[in-house]
Amino acid sequence: MPFENALFQLAQLFLWPVTILVFAVFAYALMALGAFGLEWSRRRGQPGRVLVLAGFQGRSAEALELAVLKELEGLRLCSRVAPMLGLVATMIPMGPALVAVASGQSQGVAQSLAPAFAAVIVALVAASITFVVYSVRRRWLLAEMLVVLDGPAA
Repeated sequence: MPFENALFQLAQLFLWPVTILVFAVFAYALMALGAFGLEWSRRRGQPGRVLVLAGFQGRSAEALELAVLKELEGLRLCSRVAPMLGLVATMIPMGPALVAVASGQSQGVAQSLAPAFAAVIVALVAASITFVVYSVRRRWLLAEMLVVLDGPAA
């Protein structure tokens, strides 16, 4: 039993850090969405213009690819890590909720699970936003990469 109690206590220690990280990825997703909107409006006004990779003229394809990967890294990580954080934020309160069920305290179950499910929803929304932004920006940057490597189409 001491081993199980130690694991339970260790899991409980992660609740606040994981919750803070869920808030952080959501804030990052909102900032990325805002930046995406600005970039979209700039691109809409001037199609075919190189916006992000302009300083890479004359560089190798590998250097351009590395620049694209670096530019998209935060979005890619957020879109993949946010659902895991949401799952962790949901699972941690399940222990106390199961204890409340076993002791017949339905109010304790509701108190434990309501914030847990809210955290997973916020994390999934953040992941969805960053995945969409990542996908579209990736296409834009790969198109820019072609322009930089081959020159503008005539």
